[in-house]
Amino acid sequence: MHVFCHQIYEFKKGVRDMVLCTLSADNEDKVRKRLEGNNICYMIQYLSNNKINVFFGKEECIIVVREMCNDRPLNKLTPEEDFILGTLLGYSVCEQCTRYCKRMKKATCVA
Repeated sequence: MHVFCHQIYEFKKGVRDMVLCTLSADNEDKVRKRLEGNNICYMIQYLSNNKINVFFGKEECIIVVREMCNDRPLNKLTPEEDFILGTLLGYSVCEQCTRYCKRMKKATCVA
C-alpha cells in the first residue's frame, strides 16, 4: 500500500498519466476509498491468485484500458495492445518497440 500511495502522489503531481499497481485483493476496499476520495478514475482487474491489478489515472487512459483488457489477463493482449498499454504507462517507447518486435517474432513462430 505504501507504493500505491506514492503512485497516487506521482499521478497528482503530473509525473504519470496512468499507473498500474498489483496488490493483494484484501486491499480492494482501501484502494477504492482512496482513489474515489481523490476523484481519480480507475479500473480493477481481478487476478486468479487473490491479487488485483489496479489501473488508475487520467480518464481517457482508463477508457482505453477498459476497452483493451475487457476482462482478459494482460498476457493475453495482442502485441499491439501490449505496446499501447506500455506506452500509456509511460514505459520507454524504444523498449516498447523492442518488446513488440520480440512478441511479433514469437507470434509468427507459433502460427
